[in-house]
Parts: sequence; structure tokens; C-alpha cells
Amino acid sequence: MPYLFRKTLRFFYKASAQDAYLFHSICNIANIRPINLQLYRLAISHTSIAKENEEGVKYSNERLEYLGDAILGAIVADFLFKKFPFKDEGFLTEIRSRIVNRESLNELGKIIGLNKIVEFSGSKQGRGNHKSLYGDALEALVGAIYLDRGFEKCRFFILNTLLPNFDLEDIVNNHKNFKSVLIEYAQRENKQVKFVIINENGHNHIKHFVSQVEIDDVAISTGNGFSKKKAEQAAAEKACEVLKIL
Repeated sequence: MPYLFRKTLRFFYKASAQDAYLFHSICNIANIRPINLQLYRLAISHTSIAKENEEGVKYSNERLEYLGDAILGAIVADFLFKKFPFKDEGFLTEIRSRIVNRESLNELGKIIGLNKIVEFSGSKQGRGNHKSLYGDALEALVGAIYLDRGFEKCRFFILNTLLPNFDLEDIVNNHKNFKSVLIEYAQRENKQVKFVIINENGHNHIKHFVSQVEIDDVAISTGNGFSKKKAEQAAAEKACEVLKIL
């Protein structure tokens, strides 16, 4: 019987229901079997629930987030370097930035299911107060996988689970990411920005979307597109014009 399988059986024999749920969740999210489950428990622990040890050190996912951020950036950089052998440094830096920016990672964290397991202080409605909750947890998860299963497993997770969620062609062709510009503006001004799909029509393969930009719950602009992302970009561009932040 393989060693890892034997270890998994021993784990389930001793594990609490909470640990078993986390084990299954990580298996489903990352397509790997955790060995040191405490790393993943730490990865999903937001600083709002951090507890101090005797030395006054708080345990949260911030250190893993720091590590995961560096590893994620390096692996994405390597991927883009090989994917676009004739592009210059400026192009590669811009595309990497669009992939690993806080908004993208936050959305990606929800897509892969981190919103179901992240632990934080407050109600479900209060998640909006932690603007980068899932993006931070995603970076921490990358750090946990790296420490637990090594670089190659971590690289496989990033290339085969995370990157396929990005429309690379759209990222490359969209020379100005108005949505990111608007979000950065809102963060600077301490405002809350939301993108709301207010209309959707058409058939299965040909749909049309209308997105509305709201800042502090005030409607600023709308935009249209044949995908939600394009509608949001169109609405964001108009909002940037209205707010004169281009």
C-alpha cells in the first residue's frame, strides 16, 4: 500500500469532522492531497481571527501570503516569458500585473471555492469589509502548497488550476484595463466600487450583457458587451471618463 495512502487512512481515523472537511476541500480546490494540514488551516485563517502566542506573535495567513505572492509571481513570469518569446519586458510585466492583481486574485479565489472555507471574524455580509479576503487566501494557499508538497506540485497547481481561469487573449488584447484603474481609484479614495449586471438577454451561445458601475451605492455608468467581462470593462471605461481619472 503506498505510503501517502496509508498516511491518509491514518489521518481520517484520527481526524475531526472539521479537519476532514478541510482535507476534502483542499483536495477538490487544488487537486492535491495535503500532508501537513495545519499549513492549510493557517492559509485560510484571516488576520481578523489571529490569536497571539506567548511571545505576542499573531498566527494568520499573512506570512504564507507573502511567500505565495512571490512564488505565484515567479511562476506566472516564467510562463509568460516562454509563452511570448519575442515580447519585451514592459509587455510581460503588464500582462503579469493584470493576472496577479488583487482584483483578479480575489475573483479567482471565489471561483475555485475559497469563499467556502476561508475563516474570518464577522458575518457573511461583512466580507465586503475585507476587500482582498479571497485573494490573500489564494496567495497563502500557494505558499502552503509550496511548503507542503514542494515546488513542482505548486507549479502544477498554478499552471493547471489557476491560469486556465484567465482569458489570456482578452488580457493581451485589452490594452487598458479600465476596471483595474477604477478599482485602484476607489481604493485610493476609500470608496467601494461594485459592478452589477443589470440586464442579460439572448440565446445560450449569443448573449448580451449590460453592466452598471456603482460607487458607494451610487450608479455612475453602464456598459454593454457579449460577455460579462467586456460589459464591465465598457462600464468601467465610461466611469473613468465621468470621474476624469484616465
